[in-house]
Amino acid sequence: MFQGSIPALVTPFRDGSVDFAALAAFVEWQIAEGSSGLVPCGTTGESPTLSIAEHYAVITRTVEVAAGRVPVIAGCGSNDTATAIAHMAHAEKVGADAALIVVPYYNKPSQAGLIAHFTALTEASRLPIIIYNIPGRSVADMSTETMAALAKLPRIVGVKDATGNLARVSAQRAACGADFIQLSGNDDMALGFNAMGGVGCISVTANVAPKLCAQFQAAMLGGDFRTALAINDRLYPLHAALFSDASPGPTKYALARLGKMAADVRLPICGPSAASKAAVDAGLAHAGLI
Repeated sequence: MFQGSIPALVTPFRDGSVDFAALAAFVEWQIAEGSSGLVPCGTTGESPTLSIAEHYAVITRTVEVAAGRVPVIAGCGSNDTATAIAHMAHAEKVGADAALIVVPYYNKPSQAGLIAHFTALTEASRLPIIIYNIPGRSVADMSTETMAALAKLPRIVGVKDATGNLARVSAQRAACGADFIQLSGNDDMALGFNAMGGVGCISVTANVAPKLCAQFQAAMLGGDFRTALAINDRLYPLHAALFSDASPGPTKYALARLGKMAADVRLPICGPSAASKAAVDAGLAHAGLI
């Protein structure tokens, strides 16, 4: 159900508010270009700076516009279990297809705490859960053994792995089973990730190059790694450029260059530097997008 190119959607802003018209048009474009799912209100969507009302409204509008054409995996994570449960209740109520749940950040829970957190979420909601393991941001790192224990629960269906460690794919495949959904959280590693057993990417670059990212993933899922490698060569400079300054500043700049939305971000994220903009421009040109 969850595979291929799944953009971690940016949240369009204009004059300090969420630009819902731009969001609706952006969702339509993503679906038309071949994205196989949508993730609203992840970190790339600047969820830490959204109010609860904005967070819920963005998820609701994404589900409404998607209208069942592709699955919506709502960002519902929190470092507070009760808050994550509330987020999941809203996402389930408005028709999201799954929840993306980040390993609780800042608190540094133990592995036992991680099992307790995710178990409580499975008991509070019927939504399938994709674990988001990103120790570079959350500090806590879910071990393969902990993930294997959680994979036995009926609603824990997969992982967005942003550990940057490709060996985890093989280790998790062995521990959690071949049917456990593994999605890359790093665009620049997606080729190797899928070769080792992954089935897709929750992608930043797909915000900007949805058709190419969809073609890239389709090639790999079809076993055509020669085509995938050629597309990866086109996209690699853009992958790097979109993280040449604090994310999602460069991505929103790229989308503004493509006429999709304003480049507005919210503090503490700032707009990208001149050097970052130049890198994005070069990446867009290399990919044939401008």
